[in-house]
Amino acid sequence: MLILAADIGGTNTRLALIETTGSGARILKRDSAKSRALSSLGPRVRQFLAGQPVPARACFAVAGPVVDGTARTTNLPWTIRTAELAREIGIPDTVLINDFAAVGESLPLLGPAELVTLQAGRRDPTGPVALIGAGTGLGQGFLFHDGTRYRVRASEGGHASFAARTAQEWALRGWLEQRLGPVSWESVLSGPGLSASYQCLSGSSTAEEPEAISARGLDGSDPAAAAALSLFAAAYGAQAGNLALTVLATGGVYVAGGIAPRLIAKLQDGTFMQAFLEKGELEEFLARVPVQVIMSPDAGLLGAAAVAARGP
Repeated sequence: MLILAADIGGTNTRLALIETTGSGARILKRDSAKSRALSSLGPRVRQFLAGQPVPARACFAVAGPVVDGTARTTNLPWTIRTAELAREIGIPDTVLINDFAAVGESLPLLGPAELVTLQAGRRDPTGPVALIGAGTGLGQGFLFHDGTRYRVRASEGGHASFAARTAQEWALRGWLEQRLGPVSWESVLSGPGLSASYQCLSGSSTAEEPEAISARGLDGSDPAAAAALSLFAAAYGAQAGNLALTVLATGGVYVAGGIAPRLIAKLQDGTFMQAFLEKGELEEFLARVPVQVIMSPDAGLLGAAAVAARGP
C-alpha cells in the first residue's frame, strides 16, 4: 500500500511516500521544509505529490493535541482540520495523530542499529512503555498492552510545571519565570530551553542557537556551554524518571526527539541516568527499567505510515 506520511514539528515539516507491506515499510520519496516558512500545509503537500501516484491513505503526525479530528500545533500558529486537509490534498482517507503517538507506533519497526541503550534493565514484554523527547518542544506519551497488542496514548505532560531539584535548577527556574511567566518542563527541555540555560549560566544577553551551544559544550571549548549541557541532561533524566514512575514503565523508556541523537555522548556519560534513578525508595524499581535512545530521524514518519496502513 502506498502511504503519505507526515511528521510536523515546530522546526521541520517532513513528508514521505512510504510503501508498506505486512513485514515493514520502505520510504520511496521524502522531503523536508522549515515549518515556519510555510503559510499552510496543503500547498506543500500538493507540491510534494505532483507527478506521483495518489496514495491510498495519509497520516499526519502533528506536534500538539489532536481532539475530534482537529490539531492545534503548540509551537506553530496552525490549526489543522482532518476533513479540510483531506479535501485539499485529494486523499479522503486522511487522519491526524499526535507526533509522539507516531513515535510509539514506530517502535516495532526500529532495528537494534537505530537504538542506543542507556540502561539494559529487564523488559516486561507486555509492560507499560514511556516515551519522552526534546526538540523544538517536549513531547511525551506512553503505550499500554491490551492483551493483544500495544496501544499508544499521547500526552501533553511536557507542559506540566517544571520541578527544580538543585540550586542551579532553581536559579534557572527563577530566570525563566521572570521572562516567561509559568515555567514548564518544555521551557527547560527543548532547543529554546537549552539556549535559555546557557544564557542563564553564562550571563549572556544574546540567545544562541542550541546547535552551537551543544558543539562547544561537547568539545569542552566553552565551560558555560558544558555546564548548560550537564544541566539539560540531568533535568532530562529526572523528567524521564518521573514519567517512568507515572506509568510504571516496566516495558521500558524510549528517548526520542531531535536533540537526543546530537547529544548522545552527553546522555551516555552518566548524568542522565543518575538523575533518572534519584527517586529515593523507588530507585531499585527504576534500575530495572530499560532506557533507550531512538537515533532514527524517521521514527515519526514510520509510525504515521503504520497507523495509516492499519486503517480505522
